[in-house]
Amino acid sequence: MKKKMALLGMGLVICLASVIAQGQGGQRMTVEQRMTTANEKLTPLNLGKDELSKTDSVFTSYYTALQKERDEMMASGNMDRDAMREKMQKLSKERDDKLKLIFTDDQYKKWKDEIEPAMRPQRQNTPQ
Repeated sequence: MKKKMALLGMGLVICLASVIAQGQGGQRMTVEQRMTTANEKLTPLNLGKDELSKTDSVFTSYYTALQKERDEMMASGNMDRDAMREKMQKLSKERDDKLKLIFTDDQYKKWKDEIEPAMRPQRQNTPQ
């Protein structure tokens, strides 16, 4: 009986670990959550209050536009990845053009080289 209970306990632990490892089930972050993450990542740039306010505005409009494009694509049922990639690249370029006006040259270089790559969503290599 003790062996059965021990095996059952180990099985439950394995199942629980598996569920936890799967994460949140693929839920997307809200604009507010993304803003919090962006502000945390921008800390090394040592931005002033005025600069932070301007970057908040840029990122809010960027993330809102991304969400709108994603929602429209899902609603239409048109899952054209290439078209979505083009729209995302256009939005990213617009965002970067606005940030270039806010940041110094050194801050913008640090943004492009270190911070922006760290903000991209990382995909796990899971078998299909």
